[in-house]
Amino acid sequence: MAEPGEEDGGVLVGGDAYGGVKLTPVRTRKPRRSAKARRRNVLISGFLSTGVLVTTGVVWATPRQIGTVDAGVTAASSHGAENILLVGVDKRDDLTRQQQNRLKLGRESGQRTDTMMVIHLSEDHKKVTVVSLPRDTWTTVPGKGDHKINSAYQFGGPKLTKQTVEAATGLQINRYIEVNILGFIDVVDSLGGVTVCTPVPINDTKIALNLPAGTHQLDGVRALGYARTRATARSDLDRIDRQQQVISALLNRALSADTLANPAKLASFVNTTLGTVKVDPDDGLLGLATQLRDVSLQDVKFAEVPLSNVDFKAPTGESAVLWDKQAARDMFANIDADQDPAKPSPTVSAKPSPSAKPSSIAPGQISLDVKNGTLITGLAARAKTDLVAYGFKVPGDPGNTAKKDYEQTVIRYAAGMEESAKIVASAIPGAELRKADVKRIELVLGSDQLKVKQQKADSTPTAKPGVTPTTKTAMQNICKK
Repeated sequence: MAEPGEEDGGVLVGGDAYGGVKLTPVRTRKPRRSAKARRRNVLISGFLSTGVLVTTGVVWATPRQIGTVDAGVTAASSHGAENILLVGVDKRDDLTRQQQNRLKLGRESGQRTDTMMVIHLSEDHKKVTVVSLPRDTWTTVPGKGDHKINSAYQFGGPKLTKQTVEAATGLQINRYIEVNILGFIDVVDSLGGVTVCTPVPINDTKIALNLPAGTHQLDGVRALGYARTRATARSDLDRIDRQQQVISALLNRALSADTLANPAKLASFVNTTLGTVKVDPDDGLLGLATQLRDVSLQDVKFAEVPLSNVDFKAPTGESAVLWDKQAARDMFANIDADQDPAKPSPTVSAKPSPSAKPSSIAPGQISLDVKNGTLITGLAARAKTDLVAYGFKVPGDPGNTAKKDYEQTVIRYAAGMEESAKIVASAIPGAELRKADVKRIELVLGSDQLKVKQQKADSTPTAKPGVTPTTKTAMQNICKK
């Protein structure tokens, strides 16, 4: 309602031919909102748009008011800490064949969830933690048995998706936000594009994306491809890193003076974002915006779920990933307690031997390539199995060296990888460490057929290698000029 002597203005529902949401100018000047209030409203719109940051497509409809969905949320809170499940839904049914061809989409109909993020707002309303859940996570879907986590939506929609995430993380979900990821292109274009930087070249012929290593300014279509592609060494895990980078870039652009000082651009961004969203509970987003009123990019922290196996073969024959159960449990417990996700578990009482200096790097944080340097069939495949069982990440299939006469097993590493290489060497007694020009640690197997040590389990406390979650702030994710 307007104050006496003023006319109504601001948000107008149903003000266009499509019943959409418009931001209309106020004819009589009201007191200017504070910079914090303006930043808060843009930040909430930015976070709502994060769910569109992942796999395919574009919304081909005009903006509309926020929709509702029944996810069975019964624990919504208007204050204090809050756990939000943000789900990106890929719906292609309404796209024409021409639109699908333009975006390099398949012909499949229906809906699927290839994006799941848990967003935790701290109790003091000053910190935000975002955890991306890998789409290939092998977990228990309540009432349906073991499946990939993204199948929960197909089995039972938002309600079963929420139940599955709660069971996997141990967190109580207070709010469910569903975003049609096909709206991502319009959101990015409303801000004039985003800046990303890739450390490796990307060439994905399926979606016609070819980016050399370096920094790039991307429009909506190319930004969608960048966040969607899996055409790099770690596949979906690299894609999560790119998604988090794009989210950070999007928030940075939304919070820039160029956007805040431009009413037309600000209105376009907010309307485009809100037009892609459905929520549960249906209590508006004022409370959520209030939670974020003092948040800056430095206060937004991204974390990844600790994994124990990145190349798990499910009983169904599917390729999946397994969480490190204890490390993941500790991480989500820290998040729920408003603590750093990477904080060491208080339950670990093991002490390393006096002669062994504990390393800050765990096997689960080390990725390596395995190559067979001999004519012994299956040597690399067996080594990969043993390395994954030990806790290392070995993405992709093992390869072969050009020469087949390696007598000694060699661990090749580049400058800066010394500590990680020593951890690999400690797991393969007798292997030679050798500095080389490689992108990541490379294990070349020789005819000495060295074995990977087995992790011994006994009743005495031992310094078991743990998996420490890696975290980055949104500020750290932004490309630096």
